[in-house]
Amino acid sequence: MEIKPDFERIRKAARFEETDRVPLAEILIDYSIQSQFLGRLVTPDDLEAQVEFWSKAGYDFIPLTVGMMQPGKVTKESKISKVIREVMLADSADADKEESWNLELTSFIKTREDFEKFPWDVAAELDFDSLNKVKDLLPENMKVIAISGKIFTLTWMLMGFNHFALSLVMDEQLVADVFKKVAEIQFQGLEEIFDMPHIAGVWVVDDLAFGNGPMISPQAFRDHVFPWYREMSNRCHEKDRLFLMHSDGDLKELMEDIINCGVDVIQPIDPTCLDIVEFKQMYGDQICMVGNISNELLRSGTPAEVESRVKELLDKVAPGGGYCVGSGNSVPDWAQFKNYMAMRDATLKYGVYPIHID
Repeated sequence: MEIKPDFERIRKAARFEETDRVPLAEILIDYSIQSQFLGRLVTPDDLEAQVEFWSKAGYDFIPLTVGMMQPGKVTKESKISKVIREVMLADSADADKEESWNLELTSFIKTREDFEKFPWDVAAELDFDSLNKVKDLLPENMKVIAISGKIFTLTWMLMGFNHFALSLVMDEQLVADVFKKVAEIQFQGLEEIFDMPHIAGVWVVDDLAFGNGPMISPQAFRDHVFPWYREMSNRCHEKDRLFLMHSDGDLKELMEDIINCGVDVIQPIDPTCLDIVEFKQMYGDQICMVGNISNELLRSGTPAEVESRVKELLDKVAPGGGYCVGSGNSVPDWAQFKNYMAMRDATLKYGVYPIHID
C-alpha cells in the first residue's frame, strides 16, 4: 500500500464517514519510537525528521504543542515550568531542583495574593516557532493538529489538588479566576493558530477522570470547565477546525457534557476502565473515537496479540466511520517497537474500507 498523508481521512472520520482506510491517530509518540522507525535519531528540535516519521508511518497530521504544558509529564521544557523557574524562582538556589518547579510535586496559588502575584503576562508569551517552521515541511494534504488545553489540569496543578478541591467549596471565586486566566491564555493562542491554514485542528489534552469516575463532581465541571471547552469548540468550528479532546479515565458520567461542548473527536476511550464497543453503540453517531489499544499490551504483549486487538476494533468499531486506531494513551518510550509496528501495520493491512476481517 502506498502511504500518503491526507487529512481528509480525519475529517471524514469526524463526520462518521468511511474513506479509503481507517486513520491512525496519536497525540504523542516518543522520539525513541520515531528514531527506530526511521533508523536514525529524531530529536525535539528536528522538525524535518518528525514530519518524515509521521507521514511515512501513515499519519495524516503531525501533532505539535502550543500552550503552557506539554502532553504527558510536566517537563523543564514546558512553558509553565520555564515561567516558574526563570521568573518565580529566578533568585532561588533551588530553581533547578525538580521539587521546586514541577507542578506534580508542588503548587503556587493558594491565596488571592498568590493569584495576583503570579506572572500571567509571561506565561501568556506562547511559542509558535515550530508551528510556523513546519508549514514548508509538510507533504501535500498533510496538516498540523495543535496540542493545546490543560485548562482543568493546569488550574488544579497551580493550586495543588487538595487545596483546589477545598477551594471549590471554600473560595470558589478564586478557583473560577484561575480557570479564567488559564483559559484566556489558551484562547490567545487560538487566535494565532487560526491565522495558520496548515493547522486543521486543536487537540485539548486535559485528563478529567480517574479510573473510577470524574476527578471532581460533574456539576463542578459544568460550572467551571465545560463552558471554556464549549467556547473553544465554537471558535474552532467558526474557523473550520476540528476540536479534539484527550482524557484518560472513566468518562461515562461526563460523556453527554463532552458531546454537548461540541467535541468532534475523543481519545483514547481508556481501555483500563471503558468498553469502546459499548461507547460506540451509545455515542458512535455523536462523537468520533480514537485509540483503545492498551498501553500495557504495547509494553508486554506480543505482536500477534496486538494485531488481534487491532482486528477486533476494526471489526467492531470502525464500520461506518467515526473511529481512528491508536494507543490507550500515547506511545511511550517503554512500548515495544515491534508492538507499535504491529498496531500500525495491522491498521494499514486490515483497515481498508469496507472492513472485512478474515
